[in-house]
Amino acid sequence: MAAIFLVMPTVAAAQERHAVRPGFAYPKDREVKIVVFRPDVRVGTLTAGGLDEPNADWTATARTLIAAEIERAHGVQGATVSFVGEPEGEDGVRLAQYRALFGAVADAIMIHRLFVGNRLQSKKEGLDWTLGEGVSALADATGADYGLFLFTHDAYGSSGRKAAQIFGAMFGVAVIPGIHVGYAGLIDLKTGDVIWLNADPQMGGDVRTPEGAQKRVGQLLDGLPGRPVEAPATAKRN
Repeated sequence: MAAIFLVMPTVAAAQERHAVRPGFAYPKDREVKIVVFRPDVRVGTLTAGGLDEPNADWTATARTLIAAEIERAHGVQGATVSFVGEPEGEDGVRLAQYRALFGAVADAIMIHRLFVGNRLQSKKEGLDWTLGEGVSALADATGADYGLFLFTHDAYGSSGRKAAQIFGAMFGVAVIPGIHVGYAGLIDLKTGDVIWLNADPQMGGDVRTPEGAQKRVGQLLDGLPGRPVEAPATAKRN
């Protein structure tokens, strides 16, 4: 997905940020459980030649900050939210497989549903994507009704990349300064249906800092069903 935005820097202009399955509502006769899986966080450097070089220290810092912020700001009305570590054995393998599958499905939704000009004829409305009923194994392992998957990928421009950006501008060539992609999705762990997806190829916030991680998590969870919406600040009267 990140490679797409290296060659299509203006594609985000026609993108919607999130979509929710029509008619979705949490059951009202009981409190449901949402499990948050460890966020998939990747941070690195984007070189002058467009090579995305991972940075283990930046990634570890960002993963810790983002996880802490999600735990702080996870509130969902009508649901209890719990967090799980990385399971071992077969459960660990299964989660890794579904994390990868979610990434592939999220990419497809981002391209063929959220990008207005790229919508598939059969999927122009609604949110008709699924991970398959096999995901119910995660429900059995966690006791949850829904699972929240999160992914964020940042590659900050190197000094050479910044120089290339300036040089390219002199000749009318667009060189993106870096990669800042993120998405989050709510999955029904009984059916595998994608309930909600929020995606943005141009996210903000430096995830290597507490303030940046807070901003990123706010963007990732924007539009999550049941999450309280902050009222806009009102202007003070003289």
